Amino acid sequence: MVIDDILVTRNIFRRFSREFQSIFEVDVAIAGAGPAGLVAGKYLAEAGKKVVIFERKLSIGGGMWGGGMTFPVIVVQRDAKHVLDEAEVEMKNEGNGYYSADSIEAVTKLCAMAINAGTKIFNTVSVEDVLLRGKKINGFVINWSTVEIAGLHVDPLSIRATYCVDATGHAAEICNIVRKKVGSLRTPTGDLQRERSMCAEIGEKTVVENTKEVYPGLFVAGMAANAVYGAPRMGPIFGGMLLSGKKAAELILEKLNRS
Repeated sequence: MVIDDILVTRNIFRRFSREFQSIFEVDVAIAGAGPAGLVAGKYLAEAGKKVVIFERKLSIGGGMWGGGMTFPVIVVQRDAKHVLDEAEVEMKNEGNGYYSADSIEAVTKLCAMAINAGTKIFNTVSVEDVLLRGKKINGFVINWSTVEIAGLHVDPLSIRATYCVDATGHAAEICNIVRKKVGSLRTPTGDLQRERSMCAEIGEKTVVENTKEVYPGLFVAGMAANAVYGAPRMGPIFGGMLLSGKKAAELILEKLNRS
């Protein structure tokens, strides 16, 4: 077979154009392809919803990718184990309700699980603003991450979504945008509370409790939820992150199914 460079380019551009056009209007748009975002995407897509995830980095996985201090190992607790079981991640029972897993295997299989369910994932795309209709967020304003890094003045594009999810981790990037540009969040002070120092015992519970609609049309999940509501970080234990993504999907499905 003779390889034609231009045919390779044409095939890449043709497929990308086709897939990118398919997500201009979706049921749910998620910012961040970390564990919470991937799990939320999987459960939403499995329920037949049209879902897209935008990841600003080249790689997916968020904090899970690096394991604990770059040791490629994570821990999950018993009540969250079923999420990794569904992704067919191999785990070792370490006793006392703890299970260990290879962080690279966990990330890649969670990603595959989300994609197999029908979620579309686009990496190197940053969410720089939100779409607003009345008093409800109804989409993301996106640009290439490289444009942002280079500081170029390039106008973005828009994606419409019935609901959006901030799963951007510690930075809570979308919630920060909303607080600065749109209005008060649904927190005690109307502002971001900022995450606290590490305490896994508390943080693992609150990351699920704090997964909620933080502004009309915008849900927060994963570490972003604890950052918004002033709860502790958790370190390399990821059960709460997985359950947060699942809860976000369940809350959104309730609303979508009622509309």
